[in-house]
Amino acid sequence: MITVSNVSLNFSGTPLFKDVNIKFTEGNCYGVIGANGAGKSTFLKILSGDLDSTTGEVSVKPDTRMSVLQQDHFAFNEYTVLDTVIQGNQRLYDITKEKERLYAKDPFTEEDGNRAAELEAEFAELDGWEAESNASRLLEGLGIHAEDVLYSQLSTLPDSDKVKVLLARALFGKPDIILLDEPTNHLDVNAIHWLEDFLLDFEGTVIVVSHDRHFLNNVCTHIVDIDFGKVQIYVGNYEFWYESSQLVQRMIRDQNKKNEEKIKELQSFIQRFSANKSKSRQATSRKKLIEKLTVEELPVSSRRYPFVGFTMDRETGRDILEVKGICKKIDGEQVLKDVSFIAGKGDKIGFVSDNELAMTTLFQILMGELEPDEGTFKWGISTSQSYFPKDNNRFFDGHEENMLDWLAPYSRTDTLESTLRGFLGRMLFSGNDVYKPVNVLSGGEKVRMMLSRMMLFGSNVLVIDQPTNHLDLESITAVNNGVRDFKGNVLFASHDHEFVQTIANRIIELRPDGVLDKECTYDEFLDFRAAREAAKK
Repeated sequence: MITVSNVSLNFSGTPLFKDVNIKFTEGNCYGVIGANGAGKSTFLKILSGDLDSTTGEVSVKPDTRMSVLQQDHFAFNEYTVLDTVIQGNQRLYDITKEKERLYAKDPFTEEDGNRAAELEAEFAELDGWEAESNASRLLEGLGIHAEDVLYSQLSTLPDSDKVKVLLARALFGKPDIILLDEPTNHLDVNAIHWLEDFLLDFEGTVIVVSHDRHFLNNVCTHIVDIDFGKVQIYVGNYEFWYESSQLVQRMIRDQNKKNEEKIKELQSFIQRFSANKSKSRQATSRKKLIEKLTVEELPVSSRRYPFVGFTMDRETGRDILEVKGICKKIDGEQVLKDVSFIAGKGDKIGFVSDNELAMTTLFQILMGELEPDEGTFKWGISTSQSYFPKDNNRFFDGHEENMLDWLAPYSRTDTLESTLRGFLGRMLFSGNDVYKPVNVLSGGEKVRMMLSRMMLFGSNVLVIDQPTNHLDLESITAVNNGVRDFKGNVLFASHDHEFVQTIANRIIELRPDGVLDKECTYDEFLDFRAAREAAKK
C-alpha cells in the first residue's frame, strides 16, 4: 500500500534517519515509536507528502485515498462541523458544493442538467446520501452529540471538541490509509474504546503515533521503531516490542550465559505472546506473524530509561486514611460531594471522574493545600506522604538555582554533589545538565525532577496526580514500573489506561452525588460500570 525507498532526512546536515526501506500493507496497524526528537511526527509528514525527504521516495498504490489527522484545529474554523468532517473525503465535498451551485443557478440550462447528472452518479458512488448520517455516527462515537453541533461553526466549539471533529474527519469516507498523530488526546475512556473498535475493524492501513501504551497494545499488529537513526518494523504490539527488547538487551549484557539458553527463553516468550486470545481479525493476523518470528528479528534498542523507584523509611500501620463526607465548591460549582472512604494497608487506589478538577481538588485537600467546605479526613499516625501535584509550576517558576541546589534540601541523608549527581544521572540528567537553572526546564524535565524529589522522601504513601503528562514512552514505562513495585500505599489519578490497570487494586469514582468504590482492576471497573449503565436503559 505504501512503499518507502531509500528515504533519508537531514536537518542542518545532521541525519535524523537514513536509508529507510520499508513497506506498509493493508489490513495492518503500525504503531510508530521513538524517543522524543527521534522524528516520529516528521516521519508521518513524509509519508503524507507534507514534507519532502532529503533522499529517496514514498510511493502509494494508485487510486489510493490517504486520510491524515490534522493538527491545526484552527484551520477549519470558518466551516461547519458537518463540512469539516465531510472534507475528510475531499472529492465528495467538492461534488456536494458544485451540486449546490448548479441547482442554485437561474436559468438552469441543459448543459447544467447533464453536469448535474454526472455529479449525482459520482455522488451516489461515494455514498454521498449517507454522508450526514455517517458523519453523525463518527461524532457520536467520539463523544460529541451530533444534533447539537452538526451545523455549528467549528470555531464555536471548545478546543477539546475541535480535536474530536478533526479525528472524525480523518476517519470519514472509508479511506484506504489513515495516518494518526496522537489520536487519543482529549478522548475519554469510552471514546478511546470506540476508536479502538473502529480501527480493529478497519480493513485498510493504519499508521499511528501515540504515547498511549494501552491503545498501541490493543490496535497494533506491528511496531515501527525509530532508533539508531533507522526506521525498522517489528511484528507485534507495544508490549511485545518492549518485553522482547528488554530480553535482547539482557542477552547482550550477559555474554557469559549460553546463547542456547537465551534463545530458548526468547522462543518461550514468543510462544507466550502468540498464545494470547484474539479479539479481532488484526489480532489473529498478529498471532500468525508472531508464530513465524525468529529470535534474530527481535528488536534491540538504544533507548535509556530513567530509574524510578520508591522506598519506605518505615512500614505503615493498619490505619492509613479515613475520609468522611468531604464536600467542596470551586467558583460556585459543586466539585466534591459527600466523598467518604477508608484506605487500608496495601491499597493502591486509582481515582477516576468525569470532572478532572474533582480529583485534583481532593488531593489538594488531603495534602492540606485546600480546606473542605464540609467533612473531615485523618491520616494514620504511622503514615508519611509524598505528593506529586498536577501543576508543579510553583516549584520552578522564579527559581534560579540549578538542579543540584534545587534537589539538595530534599535529601535527608547526603547532600554531597557526587551523590546528587549520581541520583540525577539515574534520572537521565548528566554532565553539565545538572547546572541548568530549574526555571528553564521542559515539562518532561520538571516531571523527572519532581519524581526525584519524591524518591528522596522515603514516604510510605504516594499521592500522585497525572504523573505521565509531558513524558515520553520510556519515562512513562519507568514511572509505571516504579509505582507498581512500590510496597506502600498509593492514591493516584492518571489518563494512562495501562498505568491505572497495572497499578490499582481499587477504583474510586468521584461522582456528582458521592463515590463509587470497587476493589478491582481498572478494566473490571469499566466492565462493571458499563453493565450498570446498560441496565438503566
